[in-house]
Amino acid sequence: MELINQLAEQYADNNTSPEDDLLQQVAAFTMSNHAHAHMLSGHVQGTFLTILSTLVQPGRILEIGTFTGYSALCLAKGLKNGGVLHTIELREEDAAVARSFFKQSANQEKIILHVGNAMEIIPGLNEQWDIVFIDADKTGYIDYYELILPTVQKNGVIIADNVLFHGQVLANKVSGKNAKAMDAFNTHVKNDERVEQVLLTVRDGLSIIRKL
Repeated sequence: MELINQLAEQYADNNTSPEDDLLQQVAAFTMSNHAHAHMLSGHVQGTFLTILSTLVQPGRILEIGTFTGYSALCLAKGLKNGGVLHTIELREEDAAVARSFFKQSANQEKIILHVGNAMEIIPGLNEQWDIVFIDADKTGYIDYYELILPTVQKNGVIIADNVLFHGQVLANKVSGKNAKAMDAFNTHVKNDERVEQVLLTVRDGLSIIRKL
């Protein structure tokens, strides 16, 4: 399902601050070489992540789902002095690609890449998070959310990607395990009195969740 008019998407792209050279390289490589290139955050969403991170000026960022590194590079731009971004990728092949781009970044010393199962890695990080970006397996979103929420700072922000899941959550009867998982996640967050949230129709849907 086409959620956003293509002309509107192109207009937004044309009127958004341009990507830096490294982000252009990540995007070009991913689009040319990855079978699931559609998973890339991309120009408009990436710039949104950069601006949000810059406004928050986080000391600690957690990203669940590195992919080829685009969103981590965007988020890392907002880190305050001494800040660190931990990013977790399940697939070694994607992690290797992301690592190669991180090494070219001015923020490379601020980015720590973990490879493996996020549910196993996160408890060992022992951090309090200012920003968390969830962009991993959709059936795991509620589990990730419940695992990390106690370690998110008051007024900290959780960003959840793909909450519209290609428009499939809009069906009268939601079907497919991923669409069902995202619909359940959205309802779970809506009913959680520990947070307030706004669901944005940016790209494939972004939820911005603030811990109260």
